[in-house]
Amino acid sequence: MKTAIVFDLDGTLVDSIGDLAGAANRMLAGVGRDPLSLEVIKRFVGNGLPKLVERVIQHCALPMDRHNELTQATLSHYNTAASDTTVPYPGIPETLSRLQDKGCVLGVCTNKPEAPARHVLDALDLSRYFDAVLGGDTLNARKPDPTHLMASFEALPPHDKRLFVGDSEVDAETSVRAKIPFLLFTEGYRKSPVAEIPNHVSYGSATELPALVERLSQERQY
Repeated sequence: MKTAIVFDLDGTLVDSIGDLAGAANRMLAGVGRDPLSLEVIKRFVGNGLPKLVERVIQHCALPMDRHNELTQATLSHYNTAASDTTVPYPGIPETLSRLQDKGCVLGVCTNKPEAPARHVLDALDLSRYFDAVLGGDTLNARKPDPTHLMASFEALPPHDKRLFVGDSEVDAETSVRAKIPFLLFTEGYRKSPVAEIPNHVSYGSATELPALVERLSQERQY
């Protein structure tokens, strides 16, 4: 049997903050507001696009009854430029290839809507590594609801071991609730110190992952 590894997308596989910020700022320009910095918008990432827009609305003191309208505007802007500046983190393609060579089956579980998630993976030539991609609108649940993560594993080919890789507090909470071992990428969009985020192991470079996966498989049944 095989090890299944499910990855978060934004902040784990790809650095997408430039395109997310661009979409949010184009939405703000449409309502006559000044743009927000990358660092501010990075604090709003992690719970899906509707939550990001909700946080932007609160930060800019916009009326919350416009949430649906402004979310759709932001999504429209994002869909037209979802991969303009987004790039894989260093070593990601090589690492995914090495994991496949080791017999791992790979999937993506992201709170980004499925269509732009697939577009980003296609644009960056990463889709070929993944047997399943579940977005924040694929189901009626999204992270940290463990149903989202478990469905991602269930969409993969048969396997007997499971690992989840992510970068945020949301990902960590999801793994705890799903009772799936969690590998934390420390260079993504987390808001808390690494020591405060539950994880089985943390890493700062994608090239570390194959060895960590092998170590975990030797140390424990999962």
